[in-house]
Amino acid sequence: MAKIKAAIIGVTGYAGAEIARILNGHPEAEIVWYGSKSFAGQSFSDIYGNFRAFADEILQGEALAEAAASADVVFTATPQGFAASAMTKDILGQTKIIDLSADFRLKDVSVYERWYGITHASPQFLQEAVYGLCELKREEIRGARLIANPGCYTTCAILTLYPAVEAGLVDPDTLIVDAMSGVSGAGRGAKTDNLFCEVNENAKPYGVTVHRHTPEIEAALSEAAGREVRLTFTPHLIPMNRGILATCYATLTKDVSAEALREVYEKRYGAEPFIRLLPEGRYPETRFVEHSNLLDLQVTVDKRTRRLVLTGALDNLVKGAAGQAVQNMNLLFDLPEETGLQTVPAVP
Repeated sequence: MAKIKAAIIGVTGYAGAEIARILNGHPEAEIVWYGSKSFAGQSFSDIYGNFRAFADEILQGEALAEAAASADVVFTATPQGFAASAMTKDILGQTKIIDLSADFRLKDVSVYERWYGITHASPQFLQEAVYGLCELKREEIRGARLIANPGCYTTCAILTLYPAVEAGLVDPDTLIVDAMSGVSGAGRGAKTDNLFCEVNENAKPYGVTVHRHTPEIEAALSEAAGREVRLTFTPHLIPMNRGILATCYATLTKDVSAEALREVYEKRYGAEPFIRLLPEGRYPETRFVEHSNLLDLQVTVDKRTRRLVLTGALDNLVKGAAGQAVQNMNLLFDLPEETGLQTVPAVP
């Protein structure tokens, strides 16, 4: 079988470069288009020296139509607004699109425009787009041509909470997500708040009550609950390169033992190749999932307060972005889901 021809637009951002790294080791795919607006005409390996002798190709622009004409799948690792403004029927008739922005994640265009502050340029494609959280939407993904790759915080929070909400173990009105992220989650663009002296030896909340991933988490958990969910989500920036750790809290609707809670999670995720439910007493650590497509989980019953404490950790650039995008690609092209993603986390 011929290899899958892949194009990456936004390849010089952190998520785009991570897609390139994964696909360079993927046995069934080849990259035919390295697209970058900022560095067009330069060698990719001049921007990322780790690719020297692996990917020395000259960077092309961000012409989505041209990339679509040459590729079986196009990854758009671009800021909000790009994919929506460039999308056409002809493009979707030629290739598969996996968009890593938020442009097609939310079905309600008014919600998107309120939280992202921009007008959606192609709302006609919102209902067709499939939310690419593979563990929840696997069969829908297989037949799709437009995938909305989930956000990093959202992937961690949704997968950590979903089984408990789905099983009716918790009151959806009591959900709290307290999460921490490394600096790469903010992207590669220069920002004062992300300078070394601003981040080092510091931890801070940001986007309090207004973080853009909030409606995405709520939408998925509303499906699980069978009714509208509103939650409190507070992200924090901490001084490390990559990784997300989310601790989620919810009030129990009934008495449940630790054993019964684990059974719920094992039933939902026991066959999932990228989710590890940790042994009792062991808790997720970001260093044990770095550079992998894994999500580590722990579930705890706090009998004293009648709450659940649910903790998840993932690499924001892999399972939270590029790895998940490749996982989606594997499903789209009927490959084993783990293809090209069976990487042991790197420690230290």
